[in-house]
Order: sequence, then C-alpha cells, then structure tokens
Amino acid sequence: MTSGNLLTDNPALYEARFPDPGRLAARWTEDCLRRHGAGRRVLDMGCGTGRDAAALHAGGRTVTGADLSQAMLTHARAHHPGPQYVQADLHGFDLGSFDAVVCLDSSLLYCHTNDQLDGFLASCRRALAPGGLLVAEMRNGAYFLGRTDLLDRSAVDEFAWQGRTYRSTTTLTVDRTAQLLRRTRVWTTDDGSTPAEQRSAWRLLFPQELRHFLTAHGFQVLELHDGPGPRTEPPWQQGESPGTTTDADRLHVVARLCTL
Repeated sequence: MTSGNLLTDNPALYEARFPDPGRLAARWTEDCLRRHGAGRRVLDMGCGTGRDAAALHAGGRTVTGADLSQAMLTHARAHHPGPQYVQADLHGFDLGSFDAVVCLDSSLLYCHTNDQLDGFLASCRRALAPGGLLVAEMRNGAYFLGRTDLLDRSAVDEFAWQGRTYRSTTTLTVDRTAQLLRRTRVWTTDDGSTPAEQRSAWRLLFPQELRHFLTAHGFQVLELHDGPGPRTEPPWQQGESPGTTTDADRLHVVARLCTL
C-alpha cells in the first residue's frame, strides 16, 4: 500500500528528513508514563518507522506498534525490531489490552471528523486496562487563533540523502469550515525528476475541545499543556516539569481512563 506521500512511502528518507538520534520523543513519552505509574504494555498508534516504539521496548516495556502504512511497518520490522508491529487504522482498532496508548507527532489529528475522533477514543477506551493512560502530542489548534506567521509564506527546506538533494516547499492554509490545517508540499530533486505535489491535512483541535472529548469518553485529563515537549523550541530536557499554558504551537496531553 502506498499513500502518495514521498516521506511516508520511503521510511528511510523520512528518518533522514526528521532525525532523532537521541530518541527525544520516546524519552519524553517514557517520562510521562513513569510519572503517572503506567504499566508495561504500550500501544504506539501511528508508530511510523518504529523508532519510538523500539526505544520504549528497549527501556523494558512490552510494545505493539500500529500504523496504516505497510511501507512503514516493513521498515520498522527490519530496522527497529523488538516490538510487535501490526497494521491498524486509528479511526477504529481492536488490538488487545494495554496499560497505555501513545499517539505522537500529530497522528491523532488525522481524525478529521468528530466521528473519527470518537472512533479513536472509543477504541482507546476498549484497549486500555482500568486506570490506563493515553499520551498524545500534536499541533495546537489554538495557536492559529489570530496568528498567521505559519500561513503567510511558504516554508522551504533542503537536505541531502544518498547523494541526492531534496528540496520541499510547504504551504499551510486553514480550512475554517472543516476545522482543518491543510498542507501542500512540492518536492523537487537535483536529478531533474518531475516535481511531486502532495496534499495532507490535520484536524485543528483546541485545548478545551480536546478536554471535552476526553471527558465524554471517560478520561480524566492529568496534563494538558503546550510544552516543553519533544518538538517544542526549546525542546524538553530530562527532569523538566510539564507547563501550564496551552498557547504555543504544540499540544501535549496525558489522560487516565477512569475506573467505575
């Protein structure tokens, strides 16, 4: 299965574009899990290349990594062994019982509609043992209220990999009716290949809206803040406490499934 997305369909290229040699995202996640006493069984939904799932596994947890992309899963099994890797759709899944569900790097925002978000949270509720945790990290919809700095101009990025230079031009637009942040990215390379245009979108979730959805599905919100986190500037460092505001570009949530 291919998605028509250059990075998603080429996991090694994805890791070259978004290097994380120190496994910052996994270390931040592990910190959240430890602070709130999560058990060993972890489901990483939207695991991508498997880097974070494998790092959590290496730390002593029993990890299942789930993703919709077969290319990502094939790469994960070959390059980041340890976890069990399975194909699943985050809009609805049934993969067993876990002590924590992890959803990093805005994966949750591929739930574009309320029905899809309800499907994800209902699946998490079924998957989690009593008192289990949901840990998620994503873009913050509230950041775009009155701010246009990410929308006013295209972002250009360039990097080299295996003797070829890749250049991307990314444009973000807000679809207010659908409450989506739409992304158009044009890829060019220095070998004369035809430019490739790719489109994707994230749900713009607002902090209090997310809190409402979580509460409606039986979760108690333990943390909801804009940083520090693995993708904030400056990034999270070991030992740092969670913040108290929800104003910046990233949003971090830790929620516990309430016991009856």
